Amino acid sequence: MSDNQNSVQAGERIAMLRKLLNRHNYLYYVKSAPEISDYEYDMLMNELMQLELSYPEYYDPNSPSKRVGSDISNKFHQIRHTYPMLSLGNTYNRGELEAFHQRVLKNLTELPEYVCELKYDGVSVSLRYLNGALQYAVTRGDGVHGDDITENVKTIRSIPLQLMGNDYPEDFEIRGEIFMSRPVFFALNKQRESMGEQPFANPRNAASGTIKLQQSAEVAARKLDCFLYYIQGEDLSFPDHFTALKKAREWGFKIPDYIVKCSSVSDIFDFIDYWDKQRSRLAFDIDGIVIKVNSFAHQQQLGYTAKTPRWAISYKFKAEEATTELLSIDYQVGRTGAITPVANLHPVLLAGTVVKRASLHNADQMALLDIRIGDTVIVEKGGEIIPKIVAVAQRGNASEPVRFIHLCPECHTPLVRNEGEAKHYCPNDDACPPQITGKIIHFISRKALDIDSMGEETVELFFRHGLIKNVADLYTISKDDILPLERFAEKSAANIIESIEKSLEVPFHRLLFGLSIRYVGETVAKKLAAAFGNIDALMQASREQLVATDEIGEKIAESIIEYFSNPLHIEIIQRLKSYGLQMQEQKSEKLSNTLSGKSFVISGVFSRHSRDQYKQMIEAHGGKNSGSISAKTDYVLAGDNMGPSKLEKAQKLGVKIIDENTFLSMIDEN
Repeated sequence: MSDNQNSVQAGERIAMLRKLLNRHNYLYYVKSAPEISDYEYDMLMNELMQLELSYPEYYDPNSPSKRVGSDISNKFHQIRHTYPMLSLGNTYNRGELEAFHQRVLKNLTELPEYVCELKYDGVSVSLRYLNGALQYAVTRGDGVHGDDITENVKTIRSIPLQLMGNDYPEDFEIRGEIFMSRPVFFALNKQRESMGEQPFANPRNAASGTIKLQQSAEVAARKLDCFLYYIQGEDLSFPDHFTALKKAREWGFKIPDYIVKCSSVSDIFDFIDYWDKQRSRLAFDIDGIVIKVNSFAHQQQLGYTAKTPRWAISYKFKAEEATTELLSIDYQVGRTGAITPVANLHPVLLAGTVVKRASLHNADQMALLDIRIGDTVIVEKGGEIIPKIVAVAQRGNASEPVRFIHLCPECHTPLVRNEGEAKHYCPNDDACPPQITGKIIHFISRKALDIDSMGEETVELFFRHGLIKNVADLYTISKDDILPLERFAEKSAANIIESIEKSLEVPFHRLLFGLSIRYVGETVAKKLAAAFGNIDALMQASREQLVATDEIGEKIAESIIEYFSNPLHIEIIQRLKSYGLQMQEQKSEKLSNTLSGKSFVISGVFSRHSRDQYKQMIEAHGGKNSGSISAKTDYVLAGDNMGPSKLEKAQKLGVKIIDENTFLSMIDEN
């Protein structure tokens, strides 16, 4: 083959890898829904980097190899890192770890001491402290800027708001990993499934999704945790990393116990081997070991590349794997109509449990694997609820790859796939059995109508017996309808009827959430209820009116209009109205118009009332709450430890900053 042909083939492969890596970057950092393991991602990235090195004619400054993946969300204010948050170089084999050690030796005049730590599988965070008080918390972002998640981080009880002692530096940053423990994760997923919501794939996804929630009260309820493991500052008095962490523990930081000093590569390998075997016993997920040169002087001497420190590296464990035979593939239909392919496997022991099923995610993933019935496949379990197939180990007898289905397996409606989405959907959302029961299960969930005497099994039983075909049918059920069914006695039947009757008092925004309008989650439902006030106004709203509402974009607006254009949905809503459900948002009592037309942003910690109480006071006196400072902001109500970025922005825009005493005097004047 000629050099020109080689170059053309390399160019095609480079283009394909860039497209694939960009997609996986988006799934991992933005959607928190990765479809491949870290190892698979790193192998693809390594292949791309090698090809780009060999074929420089395909140089592209926007190649995924030229940037650090970003978890920045446009819903959060950005803060520039004082010290860039670089990623670590990864290795999966001991030879590369030895090579790292040799590079360190080559650049130092004396033997180094290393510190070995666990590599926690969570969300990186940087905390800044000034005079012992937490100033702000920032995600890694793109390494230069990150999201200001201070209010959410304050709900994590293992992160101190004020340090203990008095020998800490005046101004410093400490970095670590926010994570969700396995017991909390399993409890959260159990709760989500009971409410008809999609469970999180693994604890890292759960932590990532939680820390970006807009309501800090919901963050607090999810019980996140945080390990801290690196200090940076201008006037640190410590000689090395290990000593700094030991001192930081005295100030109140949660410094992990799983840290050792090593004087040789042999010691490092012993630490790696131990935790590779013992990691399943931990209450949290790890995906490897981090090795750092201990001495700060040595770290400074070794320096940095453009993307990584030269004095640290991570050794990543491969996810636990097993090989087994693919027997068949089922296709599951979710509440939203999304189709998920699930592989049925010959039972195999993996990570201490017998695995019989594994996720195949979507049609793209199946095509990428080129999977066929009878293949011997590699199954991986890296913290996910359901294991996944990552590769074909040995081809079976089938000559043709599995083709993704074209008809819904439940109602036989032709499937659709929206542009830009990986999932196929069944569009028959009002007549497809699992979609109907899924919507009813969502409707009765705790955050919707909270009909707590019913559960998923009861909904499916009622549906099979023809008692319910949609959510409105719940309000026509009588005790006499229930008693003939198996498992029900007088008391249990009465509890269901009582719970259904109690749901008539549930506020309108929760009813709206319960209707299963695509993209209308709990927060969006509250925004819509507040903006339009009642169901009739919302049904008649134009696209322009919807988009003008806070947090409502074109995609959500289109979904709302489509929902209310369906005659069956209108009929269900009219029936719910007739049964007495709340179709109008009850406004909180208004005490005065003292703050009418005034916009407030609240920042900091208060002593006389909570932040939520101040928000309620502002609205009760005619004012408006805003989450971010702009030229339209009239006042910043500032407590202790106001975020420096908000202070700077308020001063720059000339927004008046008031304390809580001034605010209380403003509303008392009336």
